[in-house]
Amino acid sequence: MSLPQLESWLLNAANIIRGPVDPSDYKAYIFPLLFFKRISDVYEEEYEQALEESNGDIEYAEFEENHRFIIPKGCRWSDLQAKTTNIGAAISSIFRRIELANRKTLSGIFGDVEWKNKDKLSDERLKNLVEHFSLHNLSIKNVEPDMAGRAYEYLIKRFADKTNKKAGEFYTPRSIVKLMTLILDPCEGESVYDPACGEDVIIVTRGKNAVFNRVLKLPQSHKTTNWCAA
Repeated sequence: MSLPQLESWLLNAANIIRGPVDPSDYKAYIFPLLFFKRISDVYEEEYEQALEESNGDIEYAEFEENHRFIIPKGCRWSDLQAKTTNIGAAISSIFRRIELANRKTLSGIFGDVEWKNKDKLSDERLKNLVEHFSLHNLSIKNVEPDMAGRAYEYLIKRFADKTNKKAGEFYTPRSIVKLMTLILDPCEGESVYDPACGEDVIIVTRGKNAVFNRVLKLPQSHKTTNWCAA
């Protein structure tokens, strides 16, 4: 998938919730589902790789050590896609279980949207949204981290345009990130702190032939309602 195709596909997801959801709230619905689809597809990719390495050993493929994040049974994207009723409740339950299984890294990452509010998003509309996200596989093989980061930035810019805000209010521009990386020269395992970011921060830095991706949580005192990228 090319970057323009990825951007167009993600933007069309917002069109599905247009109407009942205010443009200023698009990110609160689209980003959590996008992140869930990404980590679920990557989990499946890691699972298949582990199966191949172990000659089909399912128990080995499920070892936590083989995965970036833990996806509890019944919480994969395919489990959500199979739902036809009470989809909002299913989303809330899956998000909560994934956060609990990854307390140190994903606690609170999915936000506090009331997915069960059928007056705002009916089962039919949520089903359409889930099916739309199901059209493409977001594994690392299909969508490299750098491309995913650029598509994320694109969405932030477009959502900012719809709310008459500057994109810089939602993410640190790539040129600034590059400058920070060159100055700090971070190594794997080190943290980069951007004081301008909001509560949910996705940091993508490139340095020394590697791309490091981290999802960070800021202290309670610094919490905002924004998803930010650095």
